[in-house]
Amino acid sequence: MLSNPIEQFNIVSLIPLNLIGFKYNISLTNSSLFMLITCFSVLIIACGAISFKKVFPNHWQVFVEYIYDFLFMSLVTEINGKKGRLFFPLIFTLFLFISIGNLVGMVPFSFTFTSHIVITLGLSLSFFIGLIIYGIYLHGFHFISLFIPKGVPVVLLPLLFVIEFISYVSRGFSLAIRLFANMMAGHALVKILAGFAYVMLGLGGIFPLFEFIPILIITAIYVLELGVAVLQAYVFSVLICIYLNDSLYLH
Repeated sequence: MLSNPIEQFNIVSLIPLNLIGFKYNISLTNSSLFMLITCFSVLIIACGAISFKKVFPNHWQVFVEYIYDFLFMSLVTEINGKKGRLFFPLIFTLFLFISIGNLVGMVPFSFTFTSHIVITLGLSLSFFIGLIIYGIYLHGFHFISLFIPKGVPVVLLPLLFVIEFISYVSRGFSLAIRLFANMMAGHALVKILAGFAYVMLGLGGIFPLFEFIPILIITAIYVLELGVAVLQAYVFSVLICIYLNDSLYLH
């Protein structure tokens, strides 16, 4: 792994499982294992705060209530209004799932499942397609007005409709690529710098004296990656709320 920083993203089968004569592979992989760990972590964090609620809350309950209040007031209600509050449990769970998954992936020798495009693309497209279906359910055929800018001349209408439609569809893909690229690039950079520090240590001579330089850089980038892990979860949730706003209000 010192020679190839991309090897840390390999999906490895931990418990091989096959159905119907090896036709369907449902093996437990490192990716699915850490997704399960993330799901249980979300349950522990959320249910733990609810189970031990007090008039004078402890630090655990205050922390969860702060996240709850921040997402409810500063994100869902501010962007989507009262209509969007119906989707708050979904946004709250989504934020916790991505942020905890990213933070768990920062633990040494763990696995970051959000560093795979197939995971982030499946997550983004499932939300994106669901919001389109909900928008059609609310507005019917009038949902198509989302792709027609107001005050456009009839001559330019077909061209602008195609441009707006392509721009709208690309949201689902850009949402996935943003999360995948940030997590993969950050982990690869940390691995490259760690390998560089290891090589300097093995060279001997005066090189070990300068080993603290890449170590300091690694520490700084690692702290930055912790912030990026939470920030990317917030950005993902914000964009989902913006797309939900389009489905609710058609603007």
